[in-house]
Amino acid sequence: MKDESSLDLNEKSFLEAVGKLTKPERELLYKAPVLVSVLAASTYNKINVDQKAEALKLAHLKTFTARAELISFYKVVEKNFKKDFEDLEKQFYPFDKPNREALRNEIGKVNTIINKMDKPVAEILHMSLNKYATHIKRSGIGILDDFVFPLPIKGLTY
Repeated sequence: MKDESSLDLNEKSFLEAVGKLTKPERELLYKAPVLVSVLAASTYNKINVDQKAEALKLAHLKTFTARAELISFYKVVEKNFKKDFEDLEKQFYPFDKPNREALRNEIGKVNTIINKMDKPVAEILHMSLNKYATHIKRSGIGILDDFVFPLPIKGLTY
């Protein structure tokens, strides 16, 4: 996989790629960081209040730390993060094995959506979301049992 800094992309190309997706695909794509956060924070069959607060803080920080071409993406994510987190929390509660697997399946759908995008866009977004997941894991929010995007991505992982 290439180093993120070696990839050439601008915000306009990113927004055009997102614009080619269907509305349901865009909505799910914008929920990707929330899905990851809910999975990470849902240990012991519930959401830890402190972990949820940390996830909200991390979503806000991402708007300042993301690559320039992804800032608009993370601003949309941040705007709806709390509501989306709470909606997903209700949808997947209790966080037992079947519900956590359903949550992982939603993350897999995001991977499929990213695969549909142009290769440079997919690479940068995939790397950014993986960095986000790594940041969450290192922040002590919880433990992800699997990588965020465990499915193979053509051109990225094979």
